[in-house]
Amino acid sequence: APASEKAASTTALSAFKEDVGATAPLGYFDPLGLTTDGNQATFDRLRYVEVKHGRIAMLAVVGYLTTAAGYRFDGLISYDGTKFSDLPGGFEGIKAMPQFGFTQIFIFIGVMEVAFMKEVKEGEFPGDFRN
Repeated sequence: APASEKAASTTALSAFKEDVGATAPLGYFDPLGLTTDGNQATFDRLRYVEVKHGRIAMLAVVGYLTTAAGYRFDGLISYDGTKFSDLPGGFEGIKAMPQFGFTQIFIFIGVMEVAFMKEVKEGEFPGDFRN
């Protein structure tokens, strides 16, 4: 049994050792063994999700820094009269946000996922959304 596990691991390592991100001295690094079967479709999906979540994280940092610098949207976040400028920054803003504000954010993210954030199947690189 240990010999077959080693063979599967070697197959996955050799299947992706030339891909972008495989660097010395680690080479292809998969500590959780998510691609030990050597399936290219699984690897491509994981690479796509990694790029997408990385972009979301970068936007979140920019948003945090922008609000920490004191910039806020004009207008109301909710019909109850709560303005964007009334919300504190950081995690305190989540606690202070009215339910309608969360609803707007949820709907916006859903529309972006369904309508716009689609990967081009024959794109130039993983995460090529072309929008």
